[in-house]
Amino acid sequence: MRRADRLFEIVQILRRERRPVTAEAIAAELETSKRSVYRDVAALIGQRVPVRGEAGIGYVLEDGFDLPPLMLTADEAEAAVLGAQWVASHGDEALARAARSLVAKLAAVVPEEMRPFFEDPGARTPPAWKIAPDAIDVAAVRAAIRDARKIRLVYRDEQDRESRRMVWPILIGYLDAARLLVAWCELRRDFRSFRLDRIVGAEFTDEPYPARPAALRARWLKQMRRGSSPGGGR
Repeated sequence: MRRADRLFEIVQILRRERRPVTAEAIAAELETSKRSVYRDVAALIGQRVPVRGEAGIGYVLEDGFDLPPLMLTADEAEAAVLGAQWVASHGDEALARAARSLVAKLAAVVPEEMRPFFEDPGARTPPAWKIAPDAIDVAAVRAAIRDARKIRLVYRDEQDRESRRMVWPILIGYLDAARLLVAWCELRRDFRSFRLDRIVGAEFTDEPYPARPAALRARWLKQMRRGSSPGGGR
């Protein structure tokens, strides 16, 4: 790998991570030596790239620094198109439209030699299974998640039992054949998942819930990693 490419990759690694990254971890990913990483980081700092940290502790890239956004490798271009294809076939109407628009925008602004990766990619997603239609405005759900506002649900589970819940929405899960709302349920005082096609009614309130969505998502992810998945609306 050329040194210029390695410097670029180091910046990308630091942009990707939220915690300090050690020289050892960077060296392992780039298949180089720690000594080379130390020299490269020193070179980046000398070029006024806002990297801070020190050997043995790790390095972080300060906020506000950016690189030209479309310096993509072939693999990154394939990954972008593959992800957008999946969203276009599995997402709700608004997200599917946004995914198609994203690919078109990328194809229009990348260098000429990169356009084939967007217009005729070698990696593709197969057609989606028939997805159950949503019984709720998914765009409104995403807005409620962003604004941390409560939703009052009427839900019918797989046994056709109906219940009423006040929930704190935190994310939408996109599965092969259905979409799920993951939320903190005030009734159960725990995380629950609700299939969007089984929601009988929904009232989008203006009442904020007393937590940050990002913090709730972190708690949910921690619970999932422990192997305790949220109940299905029970």
